[in-house]
Amino acid sequence: MKTSIGKNYQPFEKIRLLAEVGVALSAEMDINRLLDAIIDNACLITEADGGTLYLLSEDHCQLNFVVVQNRTLQIKMGTGDRLNWPPVPIYHPDGTENHSHVSAHVALTGEVVNIEDVYKAGEFNFEGTREFDRRTGYRSKSMLVVPMRNHERDIIGVLQLINAVDPVSGRVIPFNEENQLMGEALASQAAVALSKNQLIMDLERLIDSFIVAIGQAIDEKSPYTGGHVKRVAELTLALARAINEEKEGPFADVHFTEDELKELRIASWLHDVGKITTPEYVVDKATKLESLYDRMEIIRLRMELMKREVMENEEMGSWKDNLAFLERLNRGDEFVTDEMIERLKTIAQCSYSIDGRKEPLLSPEEVENLSIRRGTLNEREREIINNHVVMTFKILSSLPFPKKLRRVPFIAASHHEKLDGSGYPKGLSAQDLSVQARILAFADIFEALTARDRPYKKAMPMEEALRVMADLAGKGHVDRNIFDLFLRKQIYKEYALKELSN
Repeated sequence: MKTSIGKNYQPFEKIRLLAEVGVALSAEMDINRLLDAIIDNACLITEADGGTLYLLSEDHCQLNFVVVQNRTLQIKMGTGDRLNWPPVPIYHPDGTENHSHVSAHVALTGEVVNIEDVYKAGEFNFEGTREFDRRTGYRSKSMLVVPMRNHERDIIGVLQLINAVDPVSGRVIPFNEENQLMGEALASQAAVALSKNQLIMDLERLIDSFIVAIGQAIDEKSPYTGGHVKRVAELTLALARAINEEKEGPFADVHFTEDELKELRIASWLHDVGKITTPEYVVDKATKLESLYDRMEIIRLRMELMKREVMENEEMGSWKDNLAFLERLNRGDEFVTDEMIERLKTIAQCSYSIDGRKEPLLSPEEVENLSIRRGTLNEREREIINNHVVMTFKILSSLPFPKKLRRVPFIAASHHEKLDGSGYPKGLSAQDLSVQARILAFADIFEALTARDRPYKKAMPMEEALRVMADLAGKGHVDRNIFDLFLRKQIYKEYALKELSN
């Protein structure tokens, strides 16, 4: 909003200017620009040479200097270059109210103070003002001090204006009734704008903290995936910022705004929120035979019974070798071949006696689980795990995200999709997946490969993980351009130093 300092505004023009200022203040979202605009326009509307803006501390015990400006001395300090001036105490050390300082008095009483000449005002202590004048050669004279009340009528700050200037003669004059009313009106508008701004920031901080807390809670649900969400979120943002730095190549025209980065950050923190519906025995399944407990213990007891019965039976082979083989299968840390499955079936045909009955060493369900080719999950359990993505989308889609964050559910629920359409849950392909969704999918896979806290697999060495990612990029499962950027910017090294070096 363009204005002219020192212009001789007529009353109607001042009213129009005040309205324009109110609109401008209410629209400003940047707190620093808002604070600057308050003092700028307060000086303009009241024809003041300078002013100070104080904000009340959270404990309501002091007024903090925020912005100070003076046209004659060409001083403008605050906001970007935070003032380190000592605050004005609202109370004396003994707990009594500080009415000797004019700004503290206004904060305590809510009264407007209009002084014709501060050197002749005996009710307040202006020694600090006199000292300022001695150091600068300035002459502080007229002063208008106005409380700033928010929508709840609470005082949140004080606006102090110095030296009203006659726009015609340039002489310092007292603040007249018209300028006082204008100052009060602007202080009220400013307080509401500040409160709105603060409420929005507080709400955003609350939501952001809640989102992080949810992500951490999901990690804590399983002792084997603690830190997964946090690591994926950090890696995702590192990739997004690297893309923003690109000036040429496939990402030259891609630039994420602050809102888009925030959208991506929220999606990454909430990408596994659907796991709150996944049974813990599936999430935490460390071995193939684990349910509420690891059933390998039962098989060991059966084999002990069997050993006592058939110790001399050479066809059974070494029971120790068979037990070791079953325990190896149960861990799920190696690929199960056809030959291994045949041996498993042979062992399963053995029997042991209990209460005079012959029972098979392994049940069909146990054989099925021990036959899992890779990992520890059977097909039914894998479907349960995969369903967490569907639930992520369902949960997030039910939340009233603002317009600028409307893509959070889609981005979060796309982290298992692949560019060639072979992913899940929807089988989306490259043309369906945004850059944000591709980044998150890439980060999720890389974190899983290198994670050191999975009970069913060892952490993959960095070189091997990069080879796997290169293979996935070559097959069209992940974005080749993101992988190339990941290598070129050496993001993997920064990640390894931070997350894998301990």
